[in-house]
Amino acid sequence: MAKESKKPSRLAMAMLETAKDMRQAGVMDEFSYGKITMRHLGVEDKNAVDALTGDEIRAMREKAHMSQAVFARYLNLTPGYVSQLERGVKRPTGAALALLKVIHRKGMEAIL
Repeated sequence: MAKESKKPSRLAMAMLETAKDMRQAGVMDEFSYGKITMRHLGVEDKNAVDALTGDEIRAMREKAHMSQAVFARYLNLTPGYVSQLERGVKRPTGAALALLKVIHRKGMEAIL
């Protein structure tokens, strides 16, 4: 079930404006400001667009000549989770997505 994209409320917009003013005044650092705006403006869903498909993950694993169990071990995942990713039941997120992106760009050798 996909998240519904909705416009931030007036209160949220007022809070974001206050946070922007705090950032400009030097009261808030850039990292904290970025977290606030990403959370409230829905930027956190960006990974869903950038996620790899199950077929791409399977192709990377097969190109490395690894079983699901060995591939999972290198990524610090369970073989069942790798199977779910390859079947498209689940989509990679967080550290798993980051590692898979590195492997996709540079090959398995990048993490060995």
